[in-house]
Parts: sequence; structure tokens; C-alpha cells
Amino acid sequence: QGHETAFAQLVADELQVPVETVTVVHGDTARVRKGVGTFGSRSIARGGMHALANAVSVREKAQQIAATLLEAAPEDIVHASGTFSVRGVPDRSVSWVRIAAAAKGTLTSCGDIKGNGTLFPFGSHVAMVEVDRETGQTRLLRYLSVDDAGFLVNPLLVQGQVHGGLAQGIGQALLEEAVFDDSGQLVSSTLMDYALPRTDDLISFDNDHTRTDSPRTTLGVKGIGEAATIGSTPAIANAVLDALAPLGVTHVDLPLTAQKIWAAMRAAGKR
Repeated sequence: QGHETAFAQLVADELQVPVETVTVVHGDTARVRKGVGTFGSRSIARGGMHALANAVSVREKAQQIAATLLEAAPEDIVHASGTFSVRGVPDRSVSWVRIAAAAKGTLTSCGDIKGNGTLFPFGSHVAMVEVDRETGQTRLLRYLSVDDAGFLVNPLLVQGQVHGGLAQGIGQALLEEAVFDDSGQLVSSTLMDYALPRTDDLISFDNDHTRTDSPRTTLGVKGIGEAATIGSTPAIANAVLDALAPLGVTHVDLPLTAQKIWAAMRAAGKR
């Protein structure tokens, strides 16, 4: 569900500060103690929830410091709009700046997080295609998908993840191929030789989401980074083979290029 923006949103919401005041640092070994990676659509479910947990810890520490500064019991301190005040006496308040100064570098939270089980995002993808009998060219007519990634931290980012994944999956189904010569040399090593989907190869996608929160993450989030790439390639392939079925074609190796489809139609016609 995204990295920098989503992490910053989670922390900013918990601390009740503007999101632009939150800086997410990653990939810098001089500043980040260690990291495992973003594989497995795990970033928001693991890293995001860890960022949130640390933000909660920082807020709780700040509440203790605010109680000392305001000479009140910690349970009487209210955190709202980025300030800490005494319950029922809003004029008695302190800001994050003052609390941070009083903390003298101790207002931090750091720790490791361990996974607590597998998450199960899921979805359904359907494609409608048209295949030209004369050329074997495939044209995408419509694409519908419904995915479930639990709570969406930033729905716009999630849509971007889906759209990007669909483009990748469609490219894998119809165009992209690693070609090697007889000596094992890769001959499709540049964009001059390796076909990728262009804007005019794609269409406006119909995407929607259901919400089934995961009990294994704080906010019920699940990953969605790979959902569209997983669903789109077989959806396109199934649609193409469904179109070719009346002609007797039952199988075509990916990618489903015009040349392969044309050859498969001709071969089926001779049987």
C-alpha cells in the first residue's frame, strides 16, 4: 500500500501533526540500523504497523513528560491537535516542541518486529478481449477487478498500485519475453528489443475494493503490491483462449503475441 507516504500518514495521524513534518528514512545504512526488505507485499503490514507502534510509544512517553510539565496526573492529559493539555483546562497545554526539548533526546522509540502469521489479501480479476482472426492481434476491451487489502491507508496510492500491477501483468501476458540465442546470450536486453505495454495498449480499468480486515495487523491492513500482477496475467490469458476456443485452439505459450496466436489458429484449422 505504499511506503513513504503511507508510513508518514500513519505516524502523523497518531501524533496529530501535519504529515509534511514526518520524514521517512530508508535505504541509508548510516541512519537505519537494519532492514529485511519489502518483498511479499509486506511493507505496510510489517513496516507500517511497526512505524505506528513506535508512534504510539512516542506519544505515550510524551504524555508522561507533559504530565510532569503541567503538574498533572498522566491520565488527566489529553492529546489533541498536536498539543497536550489538562482535561477540562485546555489553556494549560504544551506543544510537541516543548516536550521534545524537555525530553533532551529521549523522546524516541526503537525496536524489532516479528511477523505474527500470514496475511490473506484476495481478489477477482476479469478481462474482455478481442482477437483479430486475420492478424492474431489481441485488443483489450475491458478489465474489471475487485481486491481486498483490508483497511486502505491511502486509497489513491492503492489505486496506483493496482494500475501499475495491471500494466505489468498485461505486459507479461501479451508482450514481454526474455529471448536467448543458441549460445545463451540474452538478445532482448534493451527496450529496443523487449516489448512493454504502451499507453495505447492499455485502457481505463474498472477497479473496486472490498474490505475484510486482517486480525493479524493493528489496523487490519493487508498488502496489495502484487495483487494486480498475480490476477491480470491469467485473466488475460484465459480471455484470449476463450476467444480462440471456437477455432479449436486450446493452448498458446506466453506471451500471447500476434505471431503465436496467428500460428495457433492456422495450426488448429489444419487439424
